[in-house]
Amino acid sequence: MDSRVPVGAAPFSAHDEPHLSGRSGWLRAAVMGANDGILSTAALLVGVAAGGADQVTLLLAGVAGMSAGAMSMAAGEYVSVSSQADVERADVEREKAELINNPEGELAELAEIYRERGLSAGLADQVARELTAVDALGAHLRDEIGINDLSPPRPVQAAVVSALTFAGGAVVPLLAAIMMPGAVQVTVALATLVALGALGALGAQAGGAPRIRASLRVMVWGVLAMAATSGIGALVGVAV
Repeated sequence: MDSRVPVGAAPFSAHDEPHLSGRSGWLRAAVMGANDGILSTAALLVGVAAGGADQVTLLLAGVAGMSAGAMSMAAGEYVSVSSQADVERADVEREKAELINNPEGELAELAEIYRERGLSAGLADQVARELTAVDALGAHLRDEIGINDLSPPRPVQAAVVSALTFAGGAVVPLLAAIMMPGAVQVTVALATLVALGALGALGAQAGGAPRIRASLRVMVWGVLAMAATSGIGALVGVAV
């Protein structure tokens, strides 16, 4: 078998394989938004139904929960990711100042990091000097602090993705309640578990993780959440 690369063909590179870590920012927001939309709306509907609410009240509570939850997710994601971005910017500015005020100390610190990772003292010093000559700030941000540009914080993206996926997820239990008004608790619970299992598998597939474990994890928590709100709703309904 001729192992030579054909003329005109791109040579194989060890860096050609796809990496999925770059998806972590938007994927986390999407999975959290959809999961919360499905589960919180379903738990709300099951709890209100257990308290003896009529169909109009049930649907009103579901729509209100979907709207409020989507906006809450958007605001929470925006604030959270913005705070992360602020911290990273502060670290960048601090590192810039250190490189100006104490370059030798920063060089020694970088060499020490490489020694701790297993390089010999001479090689660690050489690597630190060469990387410093090319991009001192980038080397320190990456190897000292752990900041890289693989998945930079994007507050607006996280907020929009969370709001849309929350609303999309909330539609599942709402439709189940509308289609089967005579057995809301059972229908909503079954639709929710199916949706949570599918979401867990899709999220795991997108992130390259085991699908079955991810599905079971969200389904178990879904059962617990709906059981808790159903019990609380029944107690409140009896008391009222």
